[in-house]
Formats: sequence, C-alpha cells, structure tokens
Amino acid sequence: MRTLVWIVGLFAVAVGLVLAARYNTGYVLIALPTTRVELSLNLAVIAIAAAFVVAYIVLRAVFLAAALPAQARRFQARRRNDAGRLAFKEALRAYFEGRFGRAQKSAATALEAGEEPALSAVIAARAAHEMRAFEARDAYLAQVESTATSEEYLHHITQAELLLDERRHHDGLAVLERLRGDHTAALRLELKAHQMSKNWDRVLELLPKLEGKKVLDPVVTSQLRRTATAESLKRKAINVRQLRDAWERLPGDLKLDPLVARTAAECFAGVGACGDAHRVIEAALEEQWDAQLVALYPECPADDTRDQIQKAERWLPAHPRDATLLIALGRLCAQAGLWGKARSYFEASIGVEASHTAHLELAQLSELTGREEEAGQHRRAALDLVLEQLRTVSGGRRRTPL
Repeated sequence: MRTLVWIVGLFAVAVGLVLAARYNTGYVLIALPTTRVELSLNLAVIAIAAAFVVAYIVLRAVFLAAALPAQARRFQARRRNDAGRLAFKEALRAYFEGRFGRAQKSAATALEAGEEPALSAVIAARAAHEMRAFEARDAYLAQVESTATSEEYLHHITQAELLLDERRHHDGLAVLERLRGDHTAALRLELKAHQMSKNWDRVLELLPKLEGKKVLDPVVTSQLRRTATAESLKRKAINVRQLRDAWERLPGDLKLDPLVARTAAECFAGVGACGDAHRVIEAALEEQWDAQLVALYPECPADDTRDQIQKAERWLPAHPRDATLLIALGRLCAQAGLWGKARSYFEASIGVEASHTAHLELAQLSELTGREEEAGQHRRAALDLVLEQLRTVSGGRRRTPL
C-alpha cells in the first residue's frame, strides 16, 4: 500500500509540474555588457537543475579521487592487521605444539605487524630460549620492555623465569627484586632461585607465604621445609653456640623429624658436642624409629659409654630383629671394652641380615683379640657381600678391557 501511495504521489507531482510549465509564461533575462540572453523560466529551471547535478557529480568525483590514498592506506593497514592476527594465532599454536622455530618466525611477523607487540615479543623470546638462541631471546625481551610501562610485570616475570631455566639464578633474583608485591608466580620463581643458590634461610621465609596462597602441594611444602631446615643447620655448624641457638629456634615437630634430627646429630658430632648429638637422636627415636639415626648413635663417643648401652638396650625389646640396632650396640660395647658382648651383638646382626659392616666390625674385633684367621674370614665375607651388591647394581655387566 505504501508503494502504491508513493507511485500515485509521483504521478501527481509530475502532472502538476507539466501543467505549471505549460501555463507558465515567465522568462529569465540575462544581460551582459555586450550580450542579452532571454530564456523561458521553464528552460532556466531545467538548466539550473542540470548544472547542479553536473557540479555535484564533478565535486563528488574530485573528493573520491582525493580520498583514494587514505582509503588505500586503510586497506593496507587492515590487511596488515589481519596478517598480524593470523601470525599471532599461528605463533601461539606452534609454541604450544612444540614447534619453536615456526613459533619464533610467526611471532616475529606478528610483532612487525604490531599485533599484540608485548605478547608477540614474549612468545618469540620463549621460542628462542627453547632453541638456546639466547641473544635473540634477550633482543625480544628488550622489545617487551620498550613497548609500554604497563607491560613491566610481563617483561620481568618472563625474563626471570628464562634466566632461572638457564641456571643464572643470581641474575634471575636481580630481576625479581624489581617486582613489587607478593605475586604468586614471582614467589615461586624466587623460591626456585633461592633453592638454586642454596639460600635455605630465605627458602624457609618464603614457604609460609606460598603455603598461605595454596600453590604448593602440602607434601612438597613439608619436604621442602625439612630439607631447607637440615641444610640451614649445616650452614650454622660453625661452633657449638651458634648451632645450639639455631636448634633451639626450630619448631618441636621439626626437631623430631628423622632427616632434621640426623643432620643435627651429625653437625653436633662435627663440632664435638656428642652429648647434644645423643640427646637429639634419643628424642627423635622416641617419636619415630629410624635406622639411620640408630647407626649414628655410636659414632660420637660419650664420656659414659655404658649409659649409652643401657639406653640402646631399652630399645631392643621393641626392635629385637633390627640389624642396625644390633650393630650399634656391638660398637658401643666395643668402645666400652666389652669384647664378648660386642661379638654377640655383631653375630646376632649377621644372623638377622648379613652385612659387610657387621663382618668388618667382627674382623676388627678378632684382630684386637688376636684371632687373625677369624679376622681374615670375616674380611673375605665382607668383600663377597660388597661384590655381590655390585653385581646386583650393575646387572652382572663387566667393563670391556681396553
């Protein structure tokens, strides 16, 4: 209906214009200095309309021609952006597929096209790092730094991670110091860097922060705390006083941990504090039995060895077939001059589990008591056990003679 109304309206206007032109007797007079032109009003109106249309077309063509360079530039920019976007996507895909050469090339193309310059430079840097092209990696990282201030964290965290992967932990720590705030990723990298630099005190300071953020498995956190505490004790085993102060500051649960207790006992023994070493071992064994702790018990001689023997014998009813405990008791008895008792403990240990350690102890004891033939038998037995262990470890393979 609307179309029909428009058609009828146009026809009516056309008829009106024709009638008006037919009965219009007006004219237009154009007077020039030497010429006079007289036109009918209808022709003048048509001429003016035609001139307007021609002028409009000419001006439109001129404007379009003037705008062509800008349109061409915009078209080229759109093509460049599209190519950069495709190159960026290809770089991401290739990097995660492990095709680092293609990833670096595509990321470089995206970077030249201006597509996500910071991210493109980071992908190119990581791909170059995977190919051990460290100079190219550093060049791309420098481009990340020059992109914008807002990309500072991206630049530093990437640089620190790649430096640590290169085992340059001192340089990595220097980069991490520029970051502000306790970011989870930065804390994890800092923890790794301090582990690599063996700065165990700082590792212990970082663990509560990471534990609060729940980014580490509790088992991993516990193992790291035990290892860091043990290594920190080794660093403080300079003198008895410093070692005791460090030991007293430890939480009670760590003092009873077998690994920490073994390390502390070895450190105390190393500085000559045998009494402290024995107390550490005794307290830890009361909480949790550990054969390695038992083996350390006779290593550092006490003023009263018989008191040590009595304490060790109190453990025997609960662990009657512990070969390590029997060897430790034998050593303690030998230190106290109880040769017969020491021999019985060494022989009982061999009866539970034959070991080269027990045979060597019996060989030394036999030499002290003048039994040279028996000492030789035990030395041969110890050697046979060692050779059997070597065959087991090596699978029976022998080295080919040169």
